[in-house]
Amino acid sequence: MVYEVLLVAYLIVALLLIGFVLIQQGKGADMGASFGSGGSNTVFGSSGSGNFMSRTTAVLAGLFFFISLTLGALTANKESAEDEWENLEVPAVVEAPVQTPADQDVPMGEVPESAIDDVPQVDKSSDVPN
Repeated sequence: MVYEVLLVAYLIVALLLIGFVLIQQGKGADMGASFGSGGSNTVFGSSGSGNFMSRTTAVLAGLFFFISLTLGALTANKESAEDEWENLEVPAVVEAPVQTPADQDVPMGEVPESAIDDVPQVDKSSDVPN
């Protein structure tokens, strides 16, 4: 039950993290930065040490890593499910003796007359190119 809850939380945190990263603007995204007025940027950028978006992204990233490590630890300690096909017993193959038609004492080189009658005959005098 805990594993499934963590998986759902992991998915939600991952989607929120992606969304917050895509919504944020970069440091040089202002119009003035492209014309050379980017000199007001300090070590942390012109907006100070951090605003709501960057702090939320940091918290989501921390949650993402924590849940990732927790899921990894839970998965590493799980026993793998036994494969139901692995322990299946295969029945031994029983070969039945080959039965020949009517009589058992037919030599290998000799073909019964009934078998010859079933084969269609080819007319050798037809106009078939070789």
